[in-house]
Amino acid sequence: MGKRIGLMMLALLLAACAAKPEGKRYSMQGEIRSIDPTSKSATISAGKIGDWMEAMTMQYPVKPDADFQKLHVGDHIQATVVVNDLKFYVTGVTVVPK
Repeated sequence: MGKRIGLMMLALLLAACAAKPEGKRYSMQGEIRSIDPTSKSATISAGKIGDWMEAMTMQYPVKPDADFQKLHVGDHIQATVVVNDLKFYVTGVTVVPK
């Protein structure tokens, strides 16, 4: 029995080590300028995002679908940007009063 538990613990440890890190997370505030339902992305005019990006307007993929469905052109949002090397996306979207 003890050997089986040891093997299970080893398997869990190896699985945890193999998991890909999600990346750095940054707080974002911005305004939705346009929405692209095909790519599930939004063009967002955002303020400075931590030490990752200066204030600018650019297109961001939005995940999950439930967060994308919340968005309308002109909405002011607070969200999280997840950055993993050259890939990034917006998540945790909250629409805030203007």
